[in-house]
Amino acid sequence: MKISVTALTFFFFYTCLAKITAQPTEEAGDTDDGIIQSPGGQDCGPAEGQKNCWQLVAILRELETKLRDTQRALEDLKSQVQGNRVAFGASISTVQNIGPYNTEITLVYKKVYVNTGSFHPETGIFTAPVRGIYYFSFSGHNLSSKPMGLRLMKNGVQMVTVFNHSAGNRYETATNGMTLQLEVGDQVYMRLRTNTWIFDNSNDHSTFIGHLLFPL
Repeated sequence: MKISVTALTFFFFYTCLAKITAQPTEEAGDTDDGIIQSPGGQDCGPAEGQKNCWQLVAILRELETKLRDTQRALEDLKSQVQGNRVAFGASISTVQNIGPYNTEITLVYKKVYVNTGSFHPETGIFTAPVRGIYYFSFSGHNLSSKPMGLRLMKNGVQMVTVFNHSAGNRYETATNGMTLQLEVGDQVYMRLRTNTWIFDNSNDHSTFIGHLLFPL
């Protein structure tokens, strides 16, 4: 719950003022000694009491300023912490075979296990929200009657790759991964090589994951 420091300040001020006003005054003949009149003509209490009251108000206003500075610092810290929470994990899932095609394609990972918001399942592309060091890994599964070739890409440039050659009629899996330095807006994604294919089903053999290790 957020508490208005200004409201708290005035609460203490009027509480203090009420206590001072309620204090007994001097004898009738000395009613004007040490009494400060408010602009409306109402007695505000002894001069020393009012001085203490205004000192309290000054302290509370100083605390109000410090609290606002602290709140701004906490908001900045919160933004930094939230920006550092970057991770995703997804699989191709139940599409069975993808490929072979006579051109490369970007793989789309439709089954998302976790995504803090920077991975786009509809395109298969991860976009870096902060500058930092990231780790990515991937796996691919295929029937070896045809080859499988996968490439981890950064802004159109291959980082690492795997390639399963044709080797009969059995299922095989290949994996790889790499740590990358990314700038804000850099894109990382997976490509399926020309004339190769990849397989997945509900067991989620073919996956793509990534997360921020630390910001720079």
